[in-house]
Amino acid sequence: MESIVIGAGVGGLSVAALLGKNGHDVTLLEKNLEIGGRARVWKKDGFVFDMGPSWYLMPEVFEHYFEHFERGVKDFYELIRLDPSYRIFFPESTLDISAKLEDNLELFDRLEEDGAEKLQKYLDQAQDKYEYLLDGLMYEDLSGILSMFNPKLMAAGWKLSILSNIDGLTKKYFESERARKILQYSIVFLGGNPKNTPALYSMISHIDFNLGVWYPYGGLGKIVDALESLCNEYNVHIDTGVEVTGLNVEDKKIVSVDTTDGSYEPQVVVSNADYPHSEMDLLPEKYQQYDRDYWESKTIAPSAFVLYLGLNKKIDVLTHHNVILDHDWVQHFEQIFEEPSWPDKPAYYLCCPSKKDDTVAPPGHENIFVTVPISPGIEDTPEIREEYYNKMIKHMEKVIGEPLTDSVVVKRIFSLNDFANDYNAYKGTAVGLTHSFRQSAFFRPRHTSKKVDNLYYTGQYTHPGIGVPMALIASEIVADLVEEDYK
Repeated sequence: MESIVIGAGVGGLSVAALLGKNGHDVTLLEKNLEIGGRARVWKKDGFVFDMGPSWYLMPEVFEHYFEHFERGVKDFYELIRLDPSYRIFFPESTLDISAKLEDNLELFDRLEEDGAEKLQKYLDQAQDKYEYLLDGLMYEDLSGILSMFNPKLMAAGWKLSILSNIDGLTKKYFESERARKILQYSIVFLGGNPKNTPALYSMISHIDFNLGVWYPYGGLGKIVDALESLCNEYNVHIDTGVEVTGLNVEDKKIVSVDTTDGSYEPQVVVSNADYPHSEMDLLPEKYQQYDRDYWESKTIAPSAFVLYLGLNKKIDVLTHHNVILDHDWVQHFEQIFEEPSWPDKPAYYLCCPSKKDDTVAPPGHENIFVTVPISPGIEDTPEIREEYYNKMIKHMEKVIGEPLTDSVVVKRIFSLNDFANDYNAYKGTAVGLTHSFRQSAFFRPRHTSKKVDNLYYTGQYTHPGIGVPMALIASEIVADLVEEDYK
């Protein structure tokens, strides 16, 4: 069976390999010259930069995926557990989250009275949520309102705290603002606001504290390499520099796929391209299940101001993952979601993989990756970028406690317009849809088109959502759906 997969990001590569294993004749089309999508790698003067994802979480999800091919993670790359897992820079202190739970319990005891006991109880409920979702719901197709009546979901509504939010949940457990921020920070960098993100996502704390933060030696690009090797093994034909320009539909079926390099006539099409782009730009209007009004009504996740910096010196105060919370993040949220503008006093993330990996920077140099969440759809010009770059460098110098400007030997800025141009990202979003209550699980866009019988969707817009592990799960769901429909 001839199948076309659009977009060679993690979602596209992973579903293409599964379809290839299932006997499909798969062609994977990628508009950029490199595969990987947001997980692409950029190399310059001895530096190797992961351009997007940099956190390796939920290691069992990767193992679950590779088991389909009778492989394990160790067959593709070396996995290292980071310790400390990450470092948080507050205005008055710097705190490390350890790979050892007992150290983190002691830390929370220092943050507030009975902090260790409170943290343990919080992690227990987070673990309950995670295990219930992973075992019962995460790998199921929860597309559409009827999924609300899934017996497992209905039975677990109270357990999953579906109707409460992360901000409210953490306040029930902790009085310390620093304690709450430690448990909420990940929501911010996954495109959400703790005040409108369902409390079920407290499961991320179990992922952080109990399952651990890991790193594939050589960078996150090793995941892309692994998926590419599986595609090659199962004869997936990968065409780069080929953009899909239209999906032609007759009698509710795609009959041909137009590209910048000719036309295809597949039996199955899976899109890992940006979901709004796939619907509004590639499909005829009558076959769009989600029109422009639909997308305009949604809360789009932030875009990002990203810096790839190569430094000609080492920075002692940094660890691999660093979260800079030097300002009140409420103002940052307002400038993302309520009053769109470039944030005056941002919270941001700083990755320094050269701390653990000597392959990503020349000897004596440091590889720095900085991400500032910004509002989607705002103005992005070279002048604004350079001004904001100077602002960020100045603040980083304050946090780090030493000058940086003259040490930058490699510099690249990637921001809103680049997300829009390179990935056809709606409003330049970096990650898709936020995980608010009305955009979680069954409220997320469907894996299967309601109007086109042979069109499927994988990737971050669909259930279960944002992140590399979630993209792998979405692809497993889609591959199963295709097999059920074409037995």
